[in-house]
Amino acid sequence: MLEHDVIIVGGGLAGCRAAVEIARTDPNLKVAVVAKTHPIRSHSVAAQGGMASSLQNVDPEDSWKAHAFDTVKGSDYLADQDAVEILTREAPGVIIDLEHMGVLFSRLPDGRIAQRAFGGHSHRRTCYAADKTGHAILHELVNNLRRYGVHTYQEWYVKRLILEEGQAKGVVMYRMTDGELAVVRAKAVMFATGGYGRVYNTTSNDYASTGDGLAMTALAGLPLEDMEFVQFHPTGLYPVGVLISEAVRGEGAYLINSDGERFMARYAPSRMELAPRDITSRAISLEIRAGRGIHPDGSAGGPFAYLDLRHMGREKIMSKIPFAWEEAHRLLGIDAVNQPMPVRPTVHYSMGGIPTNISGQVRSGAGGLVEGFFAAGEAACVSVHGANRLGSNSLLECVVYGKVTGATIAQYVQNRKLPTVDEKRYIQEAEEQIQALLERPGQYRINEVRQKFQDTMTEYCGVFRSAELMQTGLQKLEELQKQYQEVFLDDKGKSWNTELVEALELRNLLVVGQMILTAALNRKESRGAHAREDFTDRDDVNFLKHTLAYYSPAGIDLDYMPVAITMFEPQERKY
Repeated sequence: MLEHDVIIVGGGLAGCRAAVEIARTDPNLKVAVVAKTHPIRSHSVAAQGGMASSLQNVDPEDSWKAHAFDTVKGSDYLADQDAVEILTREAPGVIIDLEHMGVLFSRLPDGRIAQRAFGGHSHRRTCYAADKTGHAILHELVNNLRRYGVHTYQEWYVKRLILEEGQAKGVVMYRMTDGELAVVRAKAVMFATGGYGRVYNTTSNDYASTGDGLAMTALAGLPLEDMEFVQFHPTGLYPVGVLISEAVRGEGAYLINSDGERFMARYAPSRMELAPRDITSRAISLEIRAGRGIHPDGSAGGPFAYLDLRHMGREKIMSKIPFAWEEAHRLLGIDAVNQPMPVRPTVHYSMGGIPTNISGQVRSGAGGLVEGFFAAGEAACVSVHGANRLGSNSLLECVVYGKVTGATIAQYVQNRKLPTVDEKRYIQEAEEQIQALLERPGQYRINEVRQKFQDTMTEYCGVFRSAELMQTGLQKLEELQKQYQEVFLDDKGKSWNTELVEALELRNLLVVGQMILTAALNRKESRGAHAREDFTDRDDVNFLKHTLAYYSPAGIDLDYMPVAITMFEPQERKY
């Protein structure tokens, strides 16, 4: 049996930042990171636009409190304000710390870190490295794992959380190269497994974003929080779904409809293209619905809007947002200097996730905590984003709460013994599950069931929702759960059996999708990213609370938890 003081599942920003913090705090601790890709290929590497912080390099009027207010207002008042205070107070310090680690931020002419405008922020506070910010930060953090002697299990797929008597004791994992199974026991387990964009058919997320950590937590009997809040990024490149960063609008691009009109004037006159993402996504969807979308031939009535950079000029485009230009050119052959880009909303981010307190410890419910279990980053819900995340707050959350959770874990494991785990039993159960999948005579291909599932989620739980739609969606998911029991695998081998990994991921996607739909059906209001056509107003009397969803094969049970309001009283959200 493998043993570590701390096992961190997920090699992205949150997991790596936590590992670095633990190793810095106590170099004697044995820390390991498990990643199903190489850590450098974690989805954090795709984050483009930047990281918010009230450094005051460009805007001396900015403050952590202004950042906190923008974040809470952006969240449609569902964010926990004690958590937001930590996020925004810590922001300048973590930026400087990253710079000291070697992160190459873009600069002002006087050498200070540059900051740009971003949607929903009242000041220019987003620090960036051109439009490859996640890439710049993750590379340095992974280098620091090596520097501090953190062990990395790369291309291992974690199948199961070992949770006994309310204590996390370790994980069961599968090595993709040769099919070897292993049990790892640890004094503390941390999940930093990222989001679940692959629940939907069009997403900016990579193929590895299948909600594994969320599903494993739910299957262990623990709740997930606020799963109904799914962020659609307004500018997914049509038809591929790849992200065109908000940085492009931060640098001055326009959104235009088939009439050539900057339509955001109708929806958020004060912020225009830099309104929060939920408002901008709905605006694009409504323009398309009203027949003012655009067809590939340029005529009206089509499925996308234009993101227009032409007035910005070649020099600005190539120096500030080169990657966005490159993506449009590589994927669609469009030269954004002279042609507008076709965009429409694409699934981007999960506001909900594994519920944690402000120290990163996982909740067992509205009142209790789980011993030895921690989470941070997009997989977690400490709820700094509430019902809608502001752009450039996600990298910040990964680094701030990665650091906070790492510091908590480093103290937590002092003088604790390694737990006792029945290795044989867990290996046997994992072998039986894999064998059953390999030998199943089923009638459906994995891709067929997955495609139907992703189409169902997109159609029945998208930008706009209603009870009728979502009930139909849940019935269809029940049928797909049955079909999943009938999938068959061609590859029976042990070496790089990606088909087997896809089958395990599909089970996780189905669990996560069912929790999203059930939580959304029961939230009878519109708030942030959750927009219902049958309940169009926000309802603070009945729904100013967090949803806790508990999974069981018989169905999802729901409970609720109060929102922490410490600084700003909820008010109407206008831009």
